[in-house]
Amino acid sequence: MATILKGENREFQEDPNKIDNFRLFSDVSRKKIGVIPKNLNFDLRLLNPGQFSAPYHFHRFAEELFMIISGSMTLRTPKGFESVSKGDLIFFEMGESGAHQFYNHTSEPCTYLDIRSYIGYDVCEYPDSGKILLAPSFEIFKKESQASYFEGEKDVLEKWESVRDNNK
Repeated sequence: MATILKGENREFQEDPNKIDNFRLFSDVSRKKIGVIPKNLNFDLRLLNPGQFSAPYHFHRFAEELFMIISGSMTLRTPKGFESVSKGDLIFFEMGESGAHQFYNHTSEPCTYLDIRSYIGYDVCEYPDSGKILLAPSFEIFKKESQASYFEGEKDVLEKWESVRDNNK
């Protein structure tokens, strides 16, 4: 069945848990009528002047496609900065080369459609702050604390014996 999201029913709300400089708004009308995609996620976004869309990041397991509906903003990628505006389509591949961030450098709001693949999980990296986010749990870790696979596994036999003794 087709679901039509009528323009007159748009309701932009500030995304929860945002901080100054990252005040992004999303249209909540699709969620209100129960449209919850499984693999093709999408949001209509509104980025006000002087705001960033999100911290600079890339996805390991998701692709994204943005279409600018109105206004313009500056896009940051590994190649540098570029202005994008109404009618532009921007594709971000998985991995470091797909890193991105938007900033509304203008005096008018910018509205864009954010379409992204979702396979049930993702790992998102933030190069500027050295963080890694696991989705869908939204656990965040510092990349610098990376450990080797067998770190902490040296005394495995003692651990087994301790667990066995406690389960008797």
